[in-house]
Amino acid sequence: MQRLPLLLILLFLASTPWAGGTRYEMRVDGLACPFCAYGVEKKLKAIEGTRNIEVDLDHGIVKVDVTEGRELTEAQMRQLFHDAGFTYRSMKKRPITENGR
Repeated sequence: MQRLPLLLILLFLASTPWAGGTRYEMRVDGLACPFCAYGVEKKLKAIEGTRNIEVDLDHGIVKVDVTEGRELTEAQMRQLFHDAGFTYRSMKKRPITENGR
């Protein structure tokens, strides 16, 4: 019976979707208030596979993690930010490490 909790923990860790994926960091002009951040977050959350969305209003940076096998494109982000009323400038991407960053 003592092995059951350990087995459950191991199964949970093995099924955690945090391994792999890509972190995108986008520069965006026009982000000025929390309502701006909320609008961007809402649009990004609508894209399947996105998670951990962070909006830095002071620096005009939007970070978003995407699950493994999914990809955000420059054209897709340019259109998303244009539709939200902002100007997309650039995007960097890098793999997410085992610790999630």
